[in-house]
Amino acid sequence: MGVRRAVELAAAEAERKHGASVYTLGALIHNPKVLSDLEKLGIETIHQYTEIPENSSVIIRAHGISRQLEEELRRKGCRIVDATCPKVKTSQLKAQDLVRDGYRLFLAGEAEHAEIAGILGYAAGGFCQVVESAVNAQDCAARLYEKEKDAKTALIGQTTISEEEYSEIGEAIKKYFPALEIIRTICGATKDRQQALRQLLEHVEAVVVAGGKKSANTRRLLAIAQDSGKPAVIAENTVDVPRGFKGLKTIGLCAGASTPDSVIDEIELELYRL
Repeated sequence: MGVRRAVELAAAEAERKHGASVYTLGALIHNPKVLSDLEKLGIETIHQYTEIPENSSVIIRAHGISRQLEEELRRKGCRIVDATCPKVKTSQLKAQDLVRDGYRLFLAGEAEHAEIAGILGYAAGGFCQVVESAVNAQDCAARLYEKEKDAKTALIGQTTISEEEYSEIGEAIKKYFPALEIIRTICGATKDRQQALRQLLEHVEAVVVAGGKKSANTRRLLAIAQDSGKPAVIAENTVDVPRGFKGLKTIGLCAGASTPDSVIDEIELELYRL
């Protein structure tokens, strides 16, 4: 839902501008096909906010940005179209409230991911620690415990993290802070995809995950498939479908959240041709 909404908002803004450039700060979503289609509409990806011209139209991508960065864009006179996924926006505002209420906040996810960077911006001014694994979380919790044994703690997760990872990270922190408040921020669609893939793995010999190789939720689907021990790949397009899958009786096909139906259909047809 969040991805579809971001693309629709960007396309509408490009139409409103009648061919004049519209900018996104970072890739709107992690899907090469969609980004190529948007570029044809006049939507340009910029990676540094200083490169965005004054008084431009700027789309805030589905992953969101920090409040500070949004304020910088407004100071440049930019028109802001906020395409932040509503679920991500909820996480941002929750992080802001928790820090204001004196909580020591842990963020479960990839430190370099745009969504985590945006949430960190909303939690500015308070204790906010990114943890990427249960081991990492336990170490961070231990260090906090040494300084502040009675700290109020809370956990927020990247919307695309797996349920298993999130639970393990939560349990690791609870070893030091049993009263940890765990905020349920995992996207329902993400959880459903992961569960569906696990069921699919029981019936196939190999798996193709249709989606962008830079997409966090697509990479997690790949990891789940690989953990089964069965051959698995990410395919951004038909070229990425392995010739080595030819001759297999059953191949599973799933897709990341930002993969357009057209790409899924093309890959499905290519699998039938093997």
